[in-house]
Order: sequence, then structure tokens, then C-alpha cells
Amino acid sequence: METVVDKGCGLDVHKETVVACVMGTGIEKEVRTYSTMTGELLKLKEWLQGLGITHVAMESTGVYWKPIFNILEDSFEVILVNARHIKNVPGRKTDVQDCEWICKLLRCGLVKGSFIPEKDIRELRDLTRYRKKLVQAVSAEKNRIQKVLEDANIKLSSVLSNSFGVSGSKIIGELLKGSQSIAEIAELARGRLKSKKEQIKEALQGYFSEHHRFMIKASLEHIESIEQIISRIETEIDQKIESYREEYELLQTIPGVKEQGAAAIIAEVGVDMGRFPTEEHLASWAGMSPGNNESAGKKKALTPPTEISASKAHW
Repeated sequence: METVVDKGCGLDVHKETVVACVMGTGIEKEVRTYSTMTGELLKLKEWLQGLGITHVAMESTGVYWKPIFNILEDSFEVILVNARHIKNVPGRKTDVQDCEWICKLLRCGLVKGSFIPEKDIRELRDLTRYRKKLVQAVSAEKNRIQKVLEDANIKLSSVLSNSFGVSGSKIIGELLKGSQSIAEIAELARGRLKSKKEQIKEALQGYFSEHHRFMIKASLEHIESIEQIISRIETEIDQKIESYREEYELLQTIPGVKEQGAAAIIAEVGVDMGRFPTEEHLASWAGMSPGNNESAGKKKALTPPTEISASKAHW
């Protein structure tokens, strides 16, 4: 096959070790194994620079490729490859043969790199994804509180559409204090809920014990701490998004896209649309376009994950 990359390196990445194979003009094929500790990775980088390596290819193995990518990205063209597309011949799989195979494919131009945005976008992506996880954690705690209330036969959710709205939060707060009667607590209803005071009284008649009180207090304290972290993360997101203010505001002109949605889109897709040849490529990368798997005129079901979703999932 025609050689496309003159001097390349293939990496087989693991949690504790990385096996490197170098090939190229004037380079004798050599395989070395390094630890994934930072000091060892810097030695790997120095070795590759000394050989004049220009391209490095590696599989997207879990999260273990990330620190290697972070160290090598400023000195080489690092290509992150979907493992499905570089499978070796069955029965011939070792760490050494894996890195040699990756290196051969790299030099022949047969590897296709995954989309990896620049560092600022990756950091923004970490923040938006972490925020989403924390919001989900808050929802989980609220569901836990609801279960405890049901266990105590407090049917607040049967009367209130949102048990954690203004009225619901006040009612739960007073219920935890235990200093007011059910009738007094029902008077805390606001707005349209004032017409449901009798129903609220009935809903609050249960078997609310000290154990229930303790469990709900613990969940509320957890929610408060999570919301404080979310607030700090949102401040950090606002600072990061300033570099993309124009794109951020333009995205919000799309119906249904607000601040958080716009930040998430920038974090996932970036702002350099040159990475996607056409809008169809972007739609495919986002998982919005069905793929094709046809043989002998018969269409077969696709086996996820697709190339794009697999590469995206690691970030």
C-alpha cells in the first residue's frame, strides 16, 4: 500500500501501561512499553520527538487515552481511532501486535480520527455534562423525599402538582419542624392552592415519624449542597462561554434553545463547523441520521454504537 504518513507511531493504551510502536523512513521498527504515569509519558513524548514522529494514532480506550492525548497533542497530530474500525486478524492479538497494526494503518492512511474539540471546548463540555449529572442528582433526591412522604402516608403529591414549589416547600419545611398543626400548615398554601386547603389537610394526615423526618432532612441538606455546587459550575460556564459570546447568542435565537441549551450545544459541537463537511455530517455525528446496513438487497438492523456515538461517548 502507498505510504501516506512518513513517520508514525501506534499506541496500544491500557490503564497502567501504553505500548508504542514506531515506523518510518530512516527509523528501525521499535516497540517500547511505558507506564501511564506522567513522568513516563513525558519520556514517551521525548522519544517520539527525537525520532521525528509527526503522527500518533491510538484507540479510544475508556478514559485512559485522555492524559496521553493531553500530553502529546501540542507536539504531534494525534488521531483517536474507534476500536471497531481497526480490529486486527482474529487469533493474533497481543499488545505488541496491536500497536504495530495501528501504526501500519496510520502510515497507510487507513485510520479515521474521531472529532476532538480544542481544549477550551473540552473544558466547557466537562462543566455542562457535570452540571447535567448534578441536576439529575437533585431530581433523584426529590424523588427520594417523595417516597419517604408516601411511606408516611403523606399524600402531598396527590394535591400539589409540584411538591417542591413555593407552597410545597413551605409545607414540607413546617412538617419537619413539627411545631404547627395540620390546619396551620395548610394555611401556607399560596395562589390557586388556597382553594385546596381542605384537600391539603387530608393529605397531611399520616404517620410521620422521627425516622421520616430524619430521612427528609438528610435529602434536603444534600439538595442544598448540590445546588451550591451547581451555582459555582454555572458561574464557571459563564466565564468559559464569554469566548464564544456571538455563537452563544445566535444559538438562543433558535426556538426552544435558551442559555443552558446554547452552552450545551457549543460544548458538544464546538464552534468550528469546518470539522463537518456538510450539515448532513453534523446531523450524523449528532446521531440524528439513520445509517445503512444493507446486503443482498436486504436492510439489516444497525448495531450501536455507531462510529460517531462511540467516539463522542468517551468525552
